[in-house]
Amino acid sequence: MITNYKGWKSYARFFSAEHCQAYLKNNYKKCNNDNPEQKGYENCYAFLYYLEHGQIYYQQAENAPLILKPILLFYGLVHLIKACILTVDPDYPETTSVLAHGVSTRKRKKQNYQFFQDEVKFQRNGLFPFMSEKMFNMKQLEGDKITMEELLELIPELDDLFTVHESKSTFTPIYTQNEQLIVPDKLMDHYHMTEDRLKEFLTTKSRNHIEFSNEGLTFQLNKSSFTGISPIKINLESSSYVLPHKKDNLCLFPELMVHYLLLYNLSMIARYETEWWGELTKMMPNRDYPFIKSFLDITLKKGPFLVYEYLME
Repeated sequence: MITNYKGWKSYARFFSAEHCQAYLKNNYKKCNNDNPEQKGYENCYAFLYYLEHGQIYYQQAENAPLILKPILLFYGLVHLIKACILTVDPDYPETTSVLAHGVSTRKRKKQNYQFFQDEVKFQRNGLFPFMSEKMFNMKQLEGDKITMEELLELIPELDDLFTVHESKSTFTPIYTQNEQLIVPDKLMDHYHMTEDRLKEFLTTKSRNHIEFSNEGLTFQLNKSSFTGISPIKINLESSSYVLPHKKDNLCLFPELMVHYLLLYNLSMIARYETEWWGELTKMMPNRDYPFIKSFLDITLKKGPFLVYEYLME
């Protein structure tokens, strides 16, 4: 097992104001806040309620019909992300500008709309750029765009679906042997790198949280999981570490941000594109349906997992 996560049961520790106060105080000390005890006391209930409200949205989404799931899951994730931000920014939210979504999408879709080619555009202000900077120390550029296909390719659990529908694999599993992890040799071909160059790439891009042995592509982890900035991702369904086949900048995109962007757009579609959304959910006309349905099933479990791993770091 690569994780001890037990679903919402793992969150039980946070449903105590006393524990949340001590937890936040400890985090604020690490951030060199002037008054960590006072801030921990002031924020403990906001933090607790963000988590509780997020949990309720996810539990409702699990039992809701498909047409409502994206809306419930998006707002559930928003609440969990706000709890994460509160662990590193005791004054959140200081201004109303950080409360906007931070991304935008075309409200009315074009004729012959293709979900895979649909885009979300990054905005200067709002939750998305604020989360990027506060939680992951990443600056997103205003006006940058990313397509739904690019985002779906960053979800490890969708690899099988890409193989079936697109005849391409998006991730390679990392093997485990004698409590060591081994990168498959074939990844050198995907990345067009020598063994030494691949070692350097994975070490530096994972912020030195992995340590290779002298020979071969065998390594050990210096942390429990990779839910932040690293090309190494976790496939929750197979409980394995994986590496993406593409080595562009997107491979370092934290998966929590990928889930946010996909859920944002799907929730907008569910609210404003009722004809297209209704036809998709009832007629299942093309590849869009299996990818969207599978992603919603995955994010129901993985969104809370990614947030929990972040909180436990």
